Formats: sequence, structure tokens, C-alpha cells
Amino acid sequence: MIVTPSEPGIPAPTRAPVPTRASVPDQPSVPNPPVPGPDWAGLLEREAALDLLSAEAGRAMGGSGRLVLFRAPTGTGRSALLEAAAELGAKLGMRILRAHASADSSGIPLALVRQLLNPPPVLGGPDDDTPETPHHLGYPSRLWQLLCEHAAESPLLVAVDDAHLADQASRRWLTEGARRLTGMPVLMVVTERGQYDIAPPSPGLAYSLSPSVVRVHPVAPLSRPAAEELIRDSLGKDTTDAWVDGCVRAGAGNPLLLRALLDDLRAVFPDGGGPQPQPPEPQLPENCAELYPGAFVAAVSWWLESTGPGSTAVARALAELEDAAAERYGEGTREREEEGQYGSPRGPGLPGSRPGSTDHDEPGPGHDLAGFLAELTRADPARVGGWISAMIRLGLLRRAPGTGAPRFAHPLLRGAVLDGWPRARREALHRQAAELRQRRGDGGEAVAGHLLRTTTDGAAWVAKTLLDAAADAARSGRTGAAAHYLRRALDEPLPRERRAAVLTELGELEFATLRSGGIPRLAEALRLQEQPRDRVLAAVTLGSALTNRGEPHAALDVLRDLGALDGEPVLARTVQTASAFFSDHDREIRRAVYSRLRESAEHTPERISPALRALLIRYEATAGLLSAESAAPQIRRLLTVPEDPLLMPYLLATAAAVTQWTDALDDAERLIRTGLTEHRLSPLHPVHSSLLNTRVDAAAARGHYRWVLEETADRLRAPEDALRTGASNFLAHRVLALVERGRPAEAEQLVAGVNVKDSYDSWELNRFLYARGVLRAAVGDPAGALDDFRECGRRQLGRGVESPVVTPWRSAAAECHLLLGEPQEALALAEEEHRYAAVWNTPRTRGRALRVLGAATGGRRGLALTAEAVGILRGTSLDVELIPALITHGLQLTAAGQPGRARPLLREAATAAERLGAVRLSGEAELALRASGARRRNASLTGRSSLTASEHRIAALAAGGRTNAEISELLHLARRTVETHLTSTYRKLGIRRRADLPAALNSETP
Repeated sequence: MIVTPSEPGIPAPTRAPVPTRASVPDQPSVPNPPVPGPDWAGLLEREAALDLLSAEAGRAMGGSGRLVLFRAPTGTGRSALLEAAAELGAKLGMRILRAHASADSSGIPLALVRQLLNPPPVLGGPDDDTPETPHHLGYPSRLWQLLCEHAAESPLLVAVDDAHLADQASRRWLTEGARRLTGMPVLMVVTERGQYDIAPPSPGLAYSLSPSVVRVHPVAPLSRPAAEELIRDSLGKDTTDAWVDGCVRAGAGNPLLLRALLDDLRAVFPDGGGPQPQPPEPQLPENCAELYPGAFVAAVSWWLESTGPGSTAVARALAELEDAAAERYGEGTREREEEGQYGSPRGPGLPGSRPGSTDHDEPGPGHDLAGFLAELTRADPARVGGWISAMIRLGLLRRAPGTGAPRFAHPLLRGAVLDGWPRARREALHRQAAELRQRRGDGGEAVAGHLLRTTTDGAAWVAKTLLDAAADAARSGRTGAAAHYLRRALDEPLPRERRAAVLTELGELEFATLRSGGIPRLAEALRLQEQPRDRVLAAVTLGSALTNRGEPHAALDVLRDLGALDGEPVLARTVQTASAFFSDHDREIRRAVYSRLRESAEHTPERISPALRALLIRYEATAGLLSAESAAPQIRRLLTVPEDPLLMPYLLATAAAVTQWTDALDDAERLIRTGLTEHRLSPLHPVHSSLLNTRVDAAAARGHYRWVLEETADRLRAPEDALRTGASNFLAHRVLALVERGRPAEAEQLVAGVNVKDSYDSWELNRFLYARGVLRAAVGDPAGALDDFRECGRRQLGRGVESPVVTPWRSAAAECHLLLGEPQEALALAEEEHRYAAVWNTPRTRGRALRVLGAATGGRRGLALTAEAVGILRGTSLDVELIPALITHGLQLTAAGQPGRARPLLREAATAAERLGAVRLSGEAELALRASGARRRNASLTGRSSLTASEHRIAALAAGGRTNAEISELLHLARRTVETHLTSTYRKLGIRRRADLPAALNSETP
């Protein structure tokens, strides 16, 4: 160190003569010599620092030196400024003394000063300070004398880089030397790291110096305009905005990181991000693996190393937690931030967030993340919070919109921070995070989100947490997340029965998205089951999956492999009932199964349960062997008979289907609700899809087309590996609803994706063929429609289904024959349809059959038949069938020369069609009215536009939750008036309940 007289007990050393500006040879004696301008290209936004260097260099040349200290974060260009200073000094004729501190020599006293001055051996060493030495001075003083001798020979520029890494003795020497520079032709330029780290820093070099002897200049990161300029200079002026924005974020205004990134991009993408015939990437890559040779990763690694182990640990923990948060489990993709395209503000890896959800079980991650990271890394929470704020100021981190949680500015930054970090360390972090969050009482999914990134632990709480999280996710409808939790739970030790249950649940979830993945899980679950009841349930679930994949034979083989269930009559009936449901997907199996079932009912009726009897009633109804008048009471009676809970869902589903056919739609919907809500059926239970199909059948029978479209929208998404046939009852109803709503183009797009030849034979394929026939007829292709209807009928008859309760293909085919000018063929089909309709004898089947038979018959007899159809259907709330009956009868009256009688019927049809939103039927009614010589009034009789101002005002209040009494008081109307207006509103909007008002008022349907 430099010894001064102020230090007691140490004699002041002999001081070498201090050269003045006048004593420097060959230098003009001017107070402020002109400073040449060095070539400082590439130092963007460093003008202030360069001006400072120029001014201080001129001052030193004038004989009055000073210390210039550049303090800056790592990578912002401290060394570049030092090089600029050396270049300036060389141009001024100054002697340059350089030294670069390093952590390796930080423990060697005066190592930096000796590197700077390179003292000769005669000067001795730091251990030679004894009275016997020739100099009789302390070694630091002898080094200072050496510096003064150099200054006497020529003005000096002392350049010291990374002084924060220097040994303490060298730092004291530099500090004391800065105090003595006044009057000396010496400019001391020193760089020092100035960045907030987790570890508290040692005092800076200039903390004890007077401002008169030191000029401290902080160096900031590049601004966005400067960064953009650098990027376009490197990648080309035509670089896309997306690439520029990505580079700005990834480089964070740090010249070191930004230049390294640009080096990688030029190597990997020689064409850069400019407009090319085929650009390399639409956005800047987000994976560091795409940037190798890896200059950017190396730069980030060096930046991390310079921050110290504490900051590195916190940075990696934040990056790893964000990496976990950036994945939406179940979808395999990363969400985008609201403000841009980088990172997700929510996810399982952060405190207070759940995968794929915006709901938080505690305050958002921005509120407690610093404390969470501190506890994870055993750091000081105050330092962690300060570090986060500092990194945000530097641009390396950003706050996520909404939550305020810190995130790395770009995925490349996050990936580079994690690059090379061992997997075991990352897993250990998530294990610690899971334990910490469990202790803190965070939600199950918050804890499970971390466990997903760990390997088998063996602790009982791990499996329980994962299974609880799966249940929460499934209840929320996030099946993908639930599947991830269940897969991870299977890695933990589980009891045999529990493992089988988890496999079953996981198989059901996987089957919905990847069928080939679900069936092996279900097969493994069946293998693990030991109890007869559990084996039967597992076999039924696996059989249902196989049937839905088009393999009913394999499904029945699974049930047969259960063997004899002696002593278990309920289980035997369950297998028999499930077999009957599976057989609906194959006509040969269906005939065989129901043949055996009817034989058993005849010879051993005591073995036939109510559920099986209901199935026999359904079979006889479809075969045209039973009337609705006979079937309905039988079904009602079976519902009153005690039935085992295992078989009750089958009974409800069968009863709902038969009840829907009898036109008792309210009763059918009640049975469906009971089956779906009270029995907690899994999606792969054979009854589940049956109940859903019957529900949409009933809605279509009411003409609730909007509900049908909403219900079927999400049920047409086939699993990734499913056959792309798409033929299903839901698709059929969606096509029919689109046709009736006047949107045939959308329907055509749907049917175009169905390959009938590759579709396996099932009743749902028959429904699709019928729906496609209706579409073809609606768009003017009766010949193509006729082919579909006949193919539907051929397949239906092959299954033993004769009755029109399932699909009225004969009536539809007869109408096509009429359009093609083939009345005889039409009449034959219509008469056959009428015979079967008369057997079942419900208004829907008889009214439809009479309408088509009347159209095919023509003349006075045909007029009587269509009049009978209108009479049967009127008053049944079956407007879907009443409207075409009214139109057909009206057209016949017009053709018979009675347009006056036809017009009221046609106006009634048009009004009813408008109320249903049935655009196709409404158009047909309008055409028929014009044919009768009349047109409808321009004023709408139904729909939202038909409401009067008073009706609309009252309806809006009712939709907002006001009671009739409140509306009455608010509008100063009699309560009876309010009720009358609401009744009229319900009629015009085609609704029945107050709860339907909001949707009806907001509907875009005119």
C-alpha cells in the first residue's frame, strides 16, 4: 500500500519528484491541447463517456491528472471504453500502462499493480521491506516511485480493467494513487463492475475519494433505437420487425449479449431475417439449440459466472420455474404473453398459478416470488427482491402483464441461463419447490406442477398430491392437465387396486385425445383387477373404448374372456346388457345378441333384469313389432321396479330413447338428466354416449337448432389418431341443423371430410347418410340424396330396423322420387312408411308419413291425407313436422284451385318457421305463399325484431334478473300487464322459460 504521513507509527517515505506539465520533455506548454479524435466506430450511445475521456486526457496532458472510473454491469462495454481510452492516449503520445484484474490473482497482494508496472528485480518484492534493504521504503511506495519515474519521462495513461476483481492491496494502492494525481501528467482510467448481485458487493474503488480526484461515469445498456441500429447493421437493413424485436428482447440492450446473438444468427441464418422468397423463420428462434455454434449461450454463461454463485442460483431458479410455467400441460404448447409473443404469465411452475387457468389459490406470483425464490435458494429475500428490480431495469427481466411476475425478456435468454445446468439439479429444484409450496399451503395443482418435473420420489404424499391435482383438473374440464398428473402418479409406488383405478382414469382421458394411447392403459387396468366386480367394470370400460374405435368384435371378446360369473347374477346381467349396447355398432352382432336375449326372455324370464327388458322393448320398437301405446306403459312400469345400481344407468338410457320416440320429450329429458347427474358416468361408460345422443335427438325433434349447433360444436373434434371418417350422430344433427338454419355451405364442408367407404358399420353411420341426403336434397341434388337415403335404408334393414322411429329414410327417399318425376316409386315407399308408422302410431311418425303419402298420392285423396297430417301434428309442439305438413297441404290446396284456404296455413307455417329460426322452411313457406298469390307482411311476427318497445323494455329487465313485481313497480305498470307482455315476448321469441330470455335477446337470429 502507499504509506502516508497520516498513518501513525509509519515514517513517511521519501517521495520521488513529481513531474509537472512544464517538466515533460518535448510537450508544448499549453493549458488545454487539442485532442485528436480517435476512430470509435461501433461504440453506440457512448458519446458522453468518450467526451469525458477526451476532456480528462487533455487535462492530464496539461499536467493535472485524475482518475476516471467507468462503472457498468457486465457486458455493457467497459473494456471497449478502456480500449478507446488507450487508443486516445496513444494518439496523444501518452505512454500506456495496462493491467487486467482477475479472480485468480485476487489473493496475491499487489498482483494487479505489479502487472501494471512490471517492476524490475532490483526493486525487490513485497516481502523485502526490512531496514536492511537498499531502499528503506515499503514495497507499495517503491511501486509508486516507479510510476512517478515513468510519468517524468512521458505523460501516462494507466488503464486498469475489472478493478473489482483486484486484490485488496492493489485496490488500496489505486485509491491512494488517485489522491496524488493532481499536478501529474497521468490519466488513470479504471473499469469496475457495477451491478446489483445477491451477494453484497465490496466497497467500490471510489467510495472514499473526493469528487475532485475522481470522475465516475456509469455506463448504461443500449437504448432500443441503438440496439435496432446495431441489429440492422449486422443482419441487413431489410431485417423484419419481428426479428429485430426478438433480438432486442434477447439482447436486453447488453452489447456483449447482443453481439454474440448476432454472430450466431449470421452463422445459422446467413440470409438473416430480411425478406426472402422463403424466410428462414417467421420469428426469431426461441430455442438455444438452434443458435449453435453457441456464442450467445457462452456469453450468457460468462455473464452468469460474473454475477457470483448466489445470483446464478436465483437466475437459474427463476428460469426453471418460468420454463415450467411456460408449458400448458395437456396441450404441449406454450402460451403467449398478452403484450407480445414471449412467455406465459401463468403456469404450474410459479407461486399462485395453475396450469391453463387464470384462477389463483393465493395472490399472484408477482407478490411473493422474491420470497419464494429466496427460500428455494437460501438467499436473503431483500437481496433477491433488489436483484429482480435491478434485472428489470437492465432489460434482462420484464414484468408479465396482469400478474407483475418477473420473466426473462425472451425465451432465448431463459434457455441460455438453463443451458448446461444438469437435469438432476433442475429436478432437485422442483422437488424443493414442491415441498416448499406444500408447507406454504398452496393448492394441489401448484404443488403437482413441480412434481411433474421430478422423478420417482417414493413418498406417500407425492402420489396423493398428484392424484388430488388430477381430480381438480378433471373437474375443471382440463383433461390434458389431469392426464399429465395421472401419468406422473403412475411413476410412484401405488397399491395394486389404486394403480388399476388410476390406469382406468388415465385410459379414459387419453382415449379422448389419443385413442391408441388409452386402450393399452385400460387393458393394463383390467389385468390388475382381482375382484369380480372390478374386473367386470374394467372390461366394460375397455370394451366401450374398443367399440368406439370401431372394434365391437374385440369388445365382445373382452367380455367373453371374463368367463363364467357363477354366483354373480348382477355382474352376469351387466355383461349381457353391455354386450347389447356394443352390438348396436355391428348389424351381425346385433342380430345374434338380440336373438339370444329374446330366447332367454322366453325360456328363463327370471334372469331378465328390467334393463334387459327395456332393451327388448327398444329392439321390438325398432323392428316395427310394437306400438308406442304399448311400449310407453311398459317402460314406465320398468322404471318403478327395483334395479341394481350397476344396471340402473342402462335402464335409464334405454327408457330415455324409447320415451323420446313416443314424443314424450319432457319425460325423456328428465330421464337423461337423471342418468347424467345422479350416476356419475365416465365418458367411456356405454350409457354416457347413449344419453348424450338421445338428448340431441330430443332437441332436434323440438327444432332447437341453435342449441344443437352449440352442443355439437365441441363434440366433433376427433382424437389425433382416430380414423378421419367422422360419421356420428352428432355430426348428422349438426348437418341437419345447418341445413335448416340456411347454412348449407358449412354443412357441405363438414360432410366433405367423411369417408363413408372407410367408416365402420354402425347405426351412427346410418344417421350420417340420412343427414347427407337431406343436405343434398336441399342444395338441389335429389338423385344424390336418393342414393344416400337408399343406402341408409339398406344398412338399417340389415340391422333389423324397420320402423321409422330411428330414421325416416323411406319418406325422404319418396320425396326425392317425386322431385325426379317418379311418382310410382315414391308412392310405394310412402305406403310402406305409412304402414310402419301406423304400427308405432305417434303424431310425429304418423304425421310425417301421412304428409309424404298425401304428396305422393295427389288429388282429392292426397289432399285428405295431408289435411289429416296437419290435424294430427297441430297442438303437439312438434313444429318441425307441422311446418312441412302445412306447406304441403297449402300447396295442394293451391293446386286444387283453393288459394284462399291455403294462405292462412302457409302464413302459419311461415310464422312457425321464423319462430324456430328454420330458414329453409321459412323460405319454402314464402315460395308457397307467392304461388298462392299472396305475400307475407313485411313486419316480422316473431323474433327479436317483432317485439314492441314495451315488450323489449320489460324483457330486458326480466333478463337482468328483475322479478315481475319489481318491473311493475319500476315502470308503474300493473303486474298483470307485465305478465301479459312477457307471455307475448315468450311466444315471439320461441322460448318457454324466463331463463332463456338473455340468450334470446342477444341472439343474432332475426
